[in-house]
Amino acid sequence: MLLLALGENEAAKILKHLEPREVQRLGTAIADLENLPTDRIETALNVFLESVSDQTGLALGSDRYLDGLLRHALGDERAQVIMERILGGNTSGLDKLRWMEPRTIAEFVQQENAQVQAIVLSYLDPDQAAAVLTFIPDVGQRRDIISRVAQLESVSPAALNELSLVLEEQVDRTKNRRYAELGGRKAAADILNHVAPADNESILNEIKAENAELSEEIQEMMFVFENLMLVDDRGIQTLLREISTELLVVGLKGADEVLRDKIFGNMSKRAAELLQDDMEAKGPVRLSDVETAQKEILTTARSLAESGEIVLGGGGGEMV
Repeated sequence: MLLLALGENEAAKILKHLEPREVQRLGTAIADLENLPTDRIETALNVFLESVSDQTGLALGSDRYLDGLLRHALGDERAQVIMERILGGNTSGLDKLRWMEPRTIAEFVQQENAQVQAIVLSYLDPDQAAAVLTFIPDVGQRRDIISRVAQLESVSPAALNELSLVLEEQVDRTKNRRYAELGGRKAAADILNHVAPADNESILNEIKAENAELSEEIQEMMFVFENLMLVDDRGIQTLLREISTELLVVGLKGADEVLRDKIFGNMSKRAAELLQDDMEAKGPVRLSDVETAQKEILTTARSLAESGEIVLGGGGGEMV
C-alpha cells in the first residue's frame, strides 16, 4: 500500500534497494490488493512514518563509502584485498540466481558437486533455498547438501569469484527459461469458494481423510476476513459474543467500511459508539497486528461453524 501511494517512479527507486525475494513478495502482495479504502492507505502511511521517524538513513551506500575510505588510506591493491575479505568478492553470478525460480536453480545445482550445491544454498535466502530443495527429488542428495551446509564455515574470495563466473555463464545461456506459477493452496481455495457449500465440504472431508494438514491450509484460505459479510446477522451476533473488544478494535482497523457497518449494525447503539471511540483512540496499528487479530477472529468463526452455531458463506454458494 505504501508503494502504491508513493507512485510508480518513487516506488521503482525503492525497489532498486531491495533483495530479490523481497521484490517478489511485494509484487505478489501488490497484485492481490484491490479496492483499497482511503483509511487503510492512511493507516499504512502512518505506520511507515512512525517506523522511520527515528532512523537517519546514514547507512545507505555504506559499502561504497568503505571502499573509497580504504582506497584513500591503503591504496587500490590493498583496499581491494580487504574489501574482498569483507564482502566476499565478485558474486554477480550468485546474485543472478537469487532472481530465478527455485525449480530452475535446482536444475543448475543438480549438475554441480555437493560442495558447490552447499555454497549456492547457503548464499540464497532460507525460504528460497528451502524451495530449491523441494525440487531435488533424491532424498540422499538433499541430506548431503544440508549436511555440507551445516559444516560450511567459509569460502575463499577466489573460489567464490570463480564459482560466480561459472554460474553467471550458465544463467546467461538459459536466461529465457521460466516456469509459470500455477496451482497451490490459494488456487484450490479460490476454486472451492465457487463451489456450492455442500459440495466443497464434501471435497474438503475427502482431502482431510488423506491429508488433514492440507485440508486445513486450504480451508484457511477459503474464508478470509472480508467473507464475514456473507455471515447472517444472527451469526455475526453470536461471533461478537465470543470476541474480546480489544481483538475487534485491532481486527477492524484493516476492514473496509461496509464490513465495519455490518459489525456496528449488529451491536447496540451504545456498544457501537464505544467501539468506534476505542478504534479512534487506538491510533495507527501495524498491519501485521491487524492480520494477526483478523486471523484469531476467523479461527473463532470457524470453530463456531464447526459446532453448528453459525454458517460461513462461500464465495459462490448460497447461504443455507
